[in-house]
Amino acid sequence: MTPNIEIRPTDLSDPAEAAAWLALLDHYARDPMGGGRPLSREAREHLVARLRTRRDFVGVMAWAGNQGLGLANGFEGFSTFAARPLLNLHDIVVRDSHRGRGIGRRLLRAMEAAARQRGCCKLTLEVLSNNHRALASYRHFGFRDYQLDPEAGVAHFLEKPIDAPPPAEPADAHALTRE
Repeated sequence: MTPNIEIRPTDLSDPAEAAAWLALLDHYARDPMGGGRPLSREAREHLVARLRTRRDFVGVMAWAGNQGLGLANGFEGFSTFAARPLLNLHDIVVRDSHRGRGIGRRLLRAMEAAARQRGCCKLTLEVLSNNHRALASYRHFGFRDYQLDPEAGVAHFLEKPIDAPPPAEPADAHALTRE
């Protein structure tokens, strides 16, 4: 375990913290397990502002002084079967230079605490099938394949991309009053 590591909620209203958060997310995006490409220009320019408007965003970061070492991002969803919220861990990353030191486990514990505080019934996440190290870590932490009935098999995470224009930026308040 790395000493002097602080885990705290992400504050995207702080410009320095938002920049460190975005750099960590880009670090993750460039990793083969994050897609192997840098964040798009669209994401770099708009992600922080758009996330700041969302009430369902939950984030924590690992810090050593003023250096961001890792992050976990989640979004609250809802379980209809449990009639309670759930927290989906959408991103978790630790800088390459600090992996294997327990930071990821601490980020997961912080997200679990946030989920409990919100009254969530469970944590969910997706992991690539060939990310053996992360999969082993998640299983050790208590995650398991989702299934309702063993005879029905395990659930698969699927996606269907939708080509839609990005949401409009907030209107310029001055433009509304001009005639």
